Amino acid sequence: MTADGLVLVAEHDPAVAELQRRYLAREGYDVRIEADPGRAPAAAERARPDVVVLDVSTSALPADLYRRVAEAARPAPVVAVTGPLDPAIARHLGEHRVDRPFGPRVLVAAVADALRRRGPLPDPGPLRAGPVALDPDLRTAAVGGHRVALTVTEFDLLAFLMANPGRVFTREQLLDAAWGPGAGAGSRTVDVHVAQLRAKLGHDNPIRTVRGVGYVLDAQ
Repeated sequence: MTADGLVLVAEHDPAVAELQRRYLAREGYDVRIEADPGRAPAAAERARPDVVVLDVSTSALPADLYRRVAEAARPAPVVAVTGPLDPAIARHLGEHRVDRPFGPRVLVAAVADALRRRGPLPDPGPLRAGPVALDPDLRTAAVGGHRVALTVTEFDLLAFLMANPGRVFTREQLLDAAWGPGAGAGSRTVDVHVAQLRAKLGHDNPIRTVRGVGYVLDAQ
C-alpha cells in the first residue's frame, strides 16, 4: 500500500474504471478494481481499503448495495458514483457522492475529502486475546508474559485475527490480509501457518476453525 492509502474502485465500465485508476494512482493512491459492483461487499472485506468508490448508477444493482458495502468497508468511507436514482435509494446514500458525468479530478477531490473527513484512525495499541498479547509497533508476541518468536507472516496473520475478534474470515481473506493480494499462495498455506501458530501458542491458542469457511479468533 502506498502512503496515501488503498482505494477500492467498484465500477461496471472497464474504460471508466481504468481512467479512475490512472488518476487516483497519479495522486499516490494504491488502487484495486472490482468490475462487478454487486461483488463490492466481498471485495471490501478482502481488501480492507481506506476508501471505496462505488458505482451505484445502474438500476440493475440491489437497492441495499450501498449499505452492505459501507458495513463491509467500515470504518472506510464510501464515495457513491451516481446517475439518475430512485429518490428512495438516493436517501440512503452517504455524504460522499459524485454525479455522472464528472471529470476524473472531481473524483480525486471527492476521495481526498472523504479521507480528510474520516480523519486518522486511532492506534489500536497492543492487542490481547486472553493471555496472548501482541504489540504491533514493537512486533513482539507473548503468551502469559513469556515471549514467543513468530515469523513475519505468522505475526501478520495473528495480528489481523486479533484486531478482528469474533469475525469469521475465509482462507482467501486471510491470504489477502497476511500475504497481500496476488501473492500466489494457495489456501493450504493459511492452514499450515495456523497450525504453526497453534503449536507456538499452545493451549492458550485462541484461533478456532470454522468448518467449511475458515478461521475466527475467539473473543475473550
